[in-house]
Amino acid sequence: MSSTTDKLKGLANEAVGNVKQGVGKVTGNDNLVVEGKAQELKGEAQRTVGEAKDGVKHAADSLLGRK
Repeated sequence: MSSTTDKLKGLANEAVGNVKQGVGKVTGNDNLVVEGKAQELKGEAQRTVGEAKDGVKHAADSLLGRK
């Protein structure tokens, strides 16, 4: 998976997780709040992986003299 794909999927999971948490809080559904938090954390991890891939690519490009 490309770094851009990882970052986009991560952002989507974070957004959906936040919506689930909000709906869960409004409706009093604690399970939905927990599910939303888990999805948000998954999204944060995906986004971090994408950012790390970008960092590795930039470092390799710098070492190899690429721009």
